[in-house]
Amino acid sequence: MEKELPVREGEIYELTVERLGLGGEGVARREGFTVFVPGALPGERVRARIVKRKKSYATAVVEEQLTRSPDRVSPRCPLYEACGGCQLQHLAYPAQLDAKRQQVADDLIHIGRLPEVPVLPTLGADDPWNYRNKVQFPVGREGGEIIIGCFARGTHTIIDTENCHIQAVGNNDIVNAVRDAVKEFRVPVYDEDRHTGVLRHVVGRAGQDGSLMIVLVTAVRELRQAKGIVAFLRRRLPKLVSVQQNIQTYRNNVILGRETVLLWGKDTIRDRIGPLSFRISPRSFFQVNTRQAEVLYRKALEYAGLTGKETVIDAYCGTGTISLFLAQRARKVYGIEIVKPAILDARRNARENHVKNAEFIVGDATAVMPQLYRSGIRADVIVTDPPRAGCTSLVLQTFAAMRPRRIVYVSCNPATLARDLAILDELGYRTIEVQPVDMFPMTSAVEVCTKLIRADAADG
Repeated sequence: MEKELPVREGEIYELTVERLGLGGEGVARREGFTVFVPGALPGERVRARIVKRKKSYATAVVEEQLTRSPDRVSPRCPLYEACGGCQLQHLAYPAQLDAKRQQVADDLIHIGRLPEVPVLPTLGADDPWNYRNKVQFPVGREGGEIIIGCFARGTHTIIDTENCHIQAVGNNDIVNAVRDAVKEFRVPVYDEDRHTGVLRHVVGRAGQDGSLMIVLVTAVRELRQAKGIVAFLRRRLPKLVSVQQNIQTYRNNVILGRETVLLWGKDTIRDRIGPLSFRISPRSFFQVNTRQAEVLYRKALEYAGLTGKETVIDAYCGTGTISLFLAQRARKVYGIEIVKPAILDARRNARENHVKNAEFIVGDATAVMPQLYRSGIRADVIVTDPPRAGCTSLVLQTFAAMRPRRIVYVSCNPATLARDLAILDELGYRTIEVQPVDMFPMTSAVEVCTKLIRADAADG
């Protein structure tokens, strides 16, 4: 007979929150059974009603706050409770940094089985607000009005947003100007249920110099009155340098399609990280927090321990941002990336920054690295910044086969990082220390930079 679970849907229970979950929700236990309580903070006692129950966990909503955490603060954004863009505005910023460090440490212990690895205090932002250099908001209609903004938490309901507090000011200006342009020119907005309409998303980028790029994502190839729309946006936004149309005709949740048409201005926007300048196209990957990206990359450079004599391989190099940082102190850098447009951007970025010791190769790291090895190339240092899913076991085995002295592993997912560090440990690479970096203040996400050395090499 199956054991009865200790909570029932619709019932109210008194719970003590122990920690934060991956999505920033409070995590409590009742008789050992996990209950997620959105909005509750560690140390708080609440009376919460169970709204969903599964075999291994339940979700509850707070009916009454019995005790209050000293780290609880009032959210700056009036839309915070409804919007899904942020998860931690109700937690004081120093406590956010502590929580992110703890998340990384917990994953290393429970997933990686690496309890002895030092996890350093999270490197926080000098200013945790208005940092995102890229916005991508869906467009919709509600009660006859045009709305543009984040989706409500866990839904596809759009929360109309005029002033997102984590977006760069220029991106908020873009959203408000496009909303007015859609009204002015009566652009039909996309209906995802019926797959009708024209405008699906607004994508914007803001450079540190104030320059702006707008990408109008449409469900059809023809954007009527495009010239008038461009003229309207140029009048509203004096620092606008690019207006583009991206065509996304498929019935799915992918924001950008494969084809982009330049409507006016330049095809890229420029931004800087440290001494380096980068051209960014609509589909380029570029860290959304420019100031904290420099903090992250300098930490990666420190962990690489370069003296100017090393050969470095940067696996999953994207548009070459980390590669070009490394090239400042390496003898030679090879960047590997499977996405061809990203490699083309990387090569152009290298030329424009007068970096001559970086070579960028299109292909899967699992295939390219053995080819480099067979051609006589040996990596002294490997740097990797893979997608959220982490590295495949074969990629990690390929890293180890190259026998670099050091590996620098940058990750946006502490769970898959911990898994991969455990594999690398078995392959002969010791994790020396882990440095969380807060790339995404007010959200539950955290970036991590990790230093590993070959077990038979001297520490350093």
